[in-house]
Parts: sequence; structure tokens; C-alpha cells
Amino acid sequence: MNAADAQDEKSLLLQRHDQYRQLAEQHSQLDHRLHELTDKHYLSTSEQVEEVTLKKRKLALKDRMEEIAREYRHTRAS
Repeated sequence: MNAADAQDEKSLLLQRHDQYRQLAEQHSQLDHRLHELTDKHYLSTSEQVEEVTLKKRKLALKDRMEEIAREYRHTRAS
């Protein structure tokens, strides 16, 4: 799958798949918070823990979104 096909698939899933859309929104919110933390010159201990936790949650969301995309591709190919 090329980049254009992947983008088309993502757009379609965002329009038609409620769970995918919710996961994408959560992923975006976590990304926004991570950027806020990254912009700081110094992170407190709790902010450092938050940063690691956010990265793990963001990765888990991305993994689930990819799982949904694979299921979609498999269903479409059948």
C-alpha cells in the first residue's frame, strides 16, 4: 500500500468507523500534551513520568488503530 492509499484508508476510517475516530482523537490529544511537555526547558519528576505514560498510551492507541485498519483491509479483500 502506498502513502496515498494509506491516507485514503485513514480518511475513510475517520469518516465511517466510530471507534477509529475516537482513538484518533485521543491520540491527537495525547500528542498535543506531549508537545506542551516537550516545549518546556525543564520537566519535574511528575512531568517526566507523565511524558513516559503519554508516550506509552499514544503507542497503544496507534497499535489499536492499525489493528482496525488491518481488519478493514482484510474485510475489504474478502
